[in-house]
Amino acid sequence: MRNKQTTPTRHDLWFLPLGGTGEIGMNMNLYGHAGEWLMVDCGIGFDDKNGRNRYIADARFIQQQIEHNAHCLQAIVITHAHEDHIGAIVELWPTLRAPIFATRFAIEVIVNKLSNSPWAAHVPLHIINVHQRYELGQFSVTWLPLPHSIPEACALLIETDVGNVLHTGDWKKDDNPVLGAGFDAASFAALTSLPVDAMIADSTNATKLGHSRSESSVYTGLLKTIKAQKGRVVVTCFSSNIARFVTLVKIAHKLNKHCAVFGRSLENMVSIAKRLGYWPDNLTLVDPKHVGYLPKEEVMVIATGSQAELRSATQKLALGYHPWLFLEPEDTVIYSAIKIPPNTQTIDQQISHFETLGVKVIHAEDAEKEGVVLHASGHPNQQDLIDFYSLIKPDMLIPTHGEAEHLKAHQLVAEQAGIRTVLAGENGDLFKIKPFAKKLDQWAPIGKIQIG
Repeated sequence: MRNKQTTPTRHDLWFLPLGGTGEIGMNMNLYGHAGEWLMVDCGIGFDDKNGRNRYIADARFIQQQIEHNAHCLQAIVITHAHEDHIGAIVELWPTLRAPIFATRFAIEVIVNKLSNSPWAAHVPLHIINVHQRYELGQFSVTWLPLPHSIPEACALLIETDVGNVLHTGDWKKDDNPVLGAGFDAASFAALTSLPVDAMIADSTNATKLGHSRSESSVYTGLLKTIKAQKGRVVVTCFSSNIARFVTLVKIAHKLNKHCAVFGRSLENMVSIAKRLGYWPDNLTLVDPKHVGYLPKEEVMVIATGSQAELRSATQKLALGYHPWLFLEPEDTVIYSAIKIPPNTQTIDQQISHFETLGVKVIHAEDAEKEGVVLHASGHPNQQDLIDFYSLIKPDMLIPTHGEAEHLKAHQLVAEQAGIRTVLAGENGDLFKIKPFAKKLDQWAPIGKIQIG
């Protein structure tokens, strides 16, 4: 850090990813302007060998900035409530000590995560209103709703005296997302009047052609697949996908099955969804402790653990030691999720355990090869990205939220879409947006710290 400018002036607008660029997960980003910093997301990552160890970004750069100027970090602003965007708050807030701004759903999830921390009451938590502008030091931030696989995901419009940025967070172009409003093209087309100097954008599906399918599209495939099974049915999916849970419980009711949820994180998400009005009143769940006593053909369980997490409900079922249910031949486990690459080996091992028990396994990736849709991604494919950029017409694009192949693919898509300047890099690179576009490789120290 010696002999170089480490603090942005009033003429500068900087973007500095500390996590999530060059990898999937551990999202943590800094924007710098006029001697101040704004943090976007504070997420957790997962080990790239077995997907079970958790880690957080090494925040020493911003820690050094705070030591130099205790008030330089204006706020931590959250795009949505996924673990890879909020999961490091418990570990890092005592160092960062900045107010947190997020939607009501994300704040509820954060409060739940902080509940065992002795300093939780000292964390300034602010519930934002979407489309309302918030002045955070030298930054003005507006949350703009976008569909994703969790309620109340938002892009962030970040405005400063010298330039404006749209940070997309995770999103998809979905006109019928089951819960919440669909993609609002008009609100993003209106941003051309600013203009948007740079977009920092989700690259997760940038290698995939066409459009990402709607969340509503999974209903038919799941209904057909579940209806065809003889015994108990367990469906495992990401524990934050409230829309998928609603779809599954609707199917259970249609097929006259009793539905229960297994797993603490899933139970917490359903509880929050009910409190905030995202859960239809007519969709009832049974006590999970009772499912083992019900007729097999009437039982359906939604369980955590689609990525074979070590202590998840699905893993316990696979190993035969779940306290409420033991699966038998003619029972079926359906994976309504993809295999995230770091977890492929452990998921395959989990499937092997089910097969040893004689349990039938149907994975979404295998079903899709036969034309049956059991999962919909929460991220935009190439044509979605092109359509989005044609609405906003940004001068610059910085791909983030993806591994190297995703960032490279996103760069090519952006160039095809006619974006004048595309800067692709990785964690620790400094991206200068104003007064001119430039990337400084490995400008800040980076790393990761294992937490379990």
